[in-house]
Amino acid sequence: MESLQQMLRVLGVLGLLCATLWWLRRRGLAQVSGLTRRRKSAVLQSVDCLPLSAGNTLHLVRIADRALLISSSPSGCQVVDSSPWNTVQSDSLEVKR
Repeated sequence: MESLQQMLRVLGVLGLLCATLWWLRRRGLAQVSGLTRRRKSAVLQSVDCLPLSAGNTLHLVRIADRALLISSSPSGCQVVDSSPWNTVQSDSLEVKR
């Protein structure tokens, strides 16, 4: 009987945690990256990210059939390069060989 009560209490606490997380996500106060569903046909995709220093990062973003290389820094973001996605994809295949 004691073990049943303990299991119910644990399930109650886990239920409260899940409800709290759901509430926080609905209000935009929490993000859980592992639980998001990704669509394969998404128009905007973050392909890769390369941290250069504490505040500087390079991002490779795919928008439909275009690839954008974006640099982000504490002062803002800037597009470094824009090219067709086919050329970026074929270049990465050549490097791996």
